[in-house]
Amino acid sequence: MTDVLRRGRASLAFSFVVQGVAFALLVTRIPAIQDRYGVSDALLPAFLAAVPVLAGVGSVATERLVKRVRPSRLLRWSQPVVLLALLGVGAGERMVELAVALAAFGLAVGVLDASMNMLGVSLQRSYGRSIMLSFHAAYSLGGIVGASLAWVGAHWHLALWVSYLPVVVVLLPAVLVGSRWYADDRGGAATEVEETAGEGQAVAFKLLLPLCLVMTVAYIGDSTVSNWSAKYLQDVLGSSEQMATVPYNVYMVTTLLGRAIGDLGVRRFGAAAVVRGGALVAAGGFAVVAAAPGAWVGMLGFTLLGLGLCVLVPQTFAAAGRLFPGASDAAVARLNVFNYVGFLIGSPLVGALGDLWSYRGAMLVPMVLVLVTLVYARSFAAQPDRYGDGHERPRTADVGRGSNGL
Repeated sequence: MTDVLRRGRASLAFSFVVQGVAFALLVTRIPAIQDRYGVSDALLPAFLAAVPVLAGVGSVATERLVKRVRPSRLLRWSQPVVLLALLGVGAGERMVELAVALAAFGLAVGVLDASMNMLGVSLQRSYGRSIMLSFHAAYSLGGIVGASLAWVGAHWHLALWVSYLPVVVVLLPAVLVGSRWYADDRGGAATEVEETAGEGQAVAFKLLLPLCLVMTVAYIGDSTVSNWSAKYLQDVLGSSEQMATVPYNVYMVTTLLGRAIGDLGVRRFGAAAVVRGGALVAAGGFAVVAAAPGAWVGMLGFTLLGLGLCVLVPQTFAAAGRLFPGASDAAVARLNVFNYVGFLIGSPLVGALGDLWSYRGAMLVPMVLVLVTLVYARSFAAQPDRYGDGHERPRTADVGRGSNGL
């Protein structure tokens, strides 16, 4: 069983890396995509908004599909679609071709994100300890690699398809081979735990709502950094254009570092304490950014944001799995939708407040929203079992010991 779990963990981590690469290659080359297809500034927001909207549709569809199809199979076939859609974005010539490619990318990303996190939650349950942050650390690593590859393509003025084709040629067969070792818990120990918790357990939205709010807030913060850090540093703090590109890279690196060690913090102090700490650090980061007298202090604020925000999303997925052990796949799929809700809200919110008020003031709004997470931190605590003895649920690895499956 240990070998199966280890291979499953390694193959899933690789999928997170690949997804980070693919998403970074898309979003960091948006200006080049706009130029290639002649998309006007007025039309560009509609194209960009369509991707998370369709991803939400894909996530909702995944909740229904997993009743008949294992999450591992959905992941196995959605990831190649994402890579091929990325290549389609770079290889098309007409705007309708761009629309089709982005639609395929969005729908497949929704299925991919949901199924990846479903497998991550079930593997964490099988391990009996926190490993969820390590998967999202792999995603951050992929994002850094993808952004670096995008920089190379832009620096050498490569056509989009020339930048994308080698990546797809290398990663597509790799993910198909790696998908052989995805570890589903169905039929093994996790199934026994789900039966103990209540087979067919309903996902009560009232109980899931606090986690949905935390997920939304986390992505409002993340989209604020990704979309506004460069403009804020250059226009508000007076940095050079070159220096304005640094905060997002720093944010990605600190996100990677925070997630790489975050599981150790969860094991030692508990998920609720780590989430509280992350929320406080992130709020402090926004406060430093809003009050920064210059660019260097501003970059310190974005560094704190990476360290604080990085723990919220992985722990929110993990908490949903604990809260609904008999329906963790459905809970993760529904929760994943609020990933895209936060992404859609964050950037327009900061932009509108910046225009109507000031960009310094606009940074205080996500700061306040992040602090709201403290109110719901108790939702991240380990859930008591259904026997009413006051102890945590038995670890899946212990419950399933002696079974033939996971």
